[in-house]
Amino acid sequence: MNKAVTAPLPASVLEALARYDTPTICNAMEIVAPERRLIGYTTKQLVCPFPDLPPMVGYARTVTIRSVLKSTLPADEQARRRIAYYEYVGTGFGPRITVIQDIDGADVGYGAFWGEVQSNVHKALGCLGVITDGSIRDIPQWAPGFQALAGSVGPSHAWVHAEHWGGEVRVAGMTVHSDDLIHADQHGAIVIPHDIAAKIPEAAELCGRRETPILEIARSPDFTLEKLKEALKRSAEIH
Repeated sequence: MNKAVTAPLPASVLEALARYDTPTICNAMEIVAPERRLIGYTTKQLVCPFPDLPPMVGYARTVTIRSVLKSTLPADEQARRRIAYYEYVGTGFGPRITVIQDIDGADVGYGAFWGEVQSNVHKALGCLGVITDGSIRDIPQWAPGFQALAGSVGPSHAWVHAEHWGGEVRVAGMTVHSDDLIHADQHGAIVIPHDIAAKIPEAAELCGRRETPILEIARSPDFTLEKLKEALKRSAEIH
């Protein structure tokens, strides 16, 4: 009998993180882990066809793909590897987010790994969405509720196939390892170290409280520069 796999964090922590958008999580990270201010998040724009979907929080399943070069493996070996890939993506603690690096170099995005079939299959396997610097397609037929952040949108899958999985990938400036905790929405994605994840929601609330007096005066019809100065001072005093 297989031993049950225990998630590194309680589900309640992931639920709390999902209440905030990704920019707020980045703000909170600056408080909890200021040494990560320049690392751990996407730094290049990704296409998000479903901007109205809520933030997703899950554990990474890391993959590399290529589409310009045809696989040289025999058909039966390709079929075996496809099953092995799905076993990796669909097992372990969840929820999961697939993070895929396209390794076609200058031809990144040449062929789409993601479309109607893969979005529905990965959703059934327990994934919340995909983050990739590669391309996606079949947007109208995409699995409902399955989020996507992609480098581009294109029509063909060319010779696309998974090369490796379970290792380190780098997507849009964000380095990810298998089982890293990911927070993502229409703005991009960020890796949240397991050991500080539980501290992020409280820091996010602090960020909100500090912004409130500034936003209140900025949105007020009685705005003046002097009132803004007072609001900035009040904000700095909130701890």
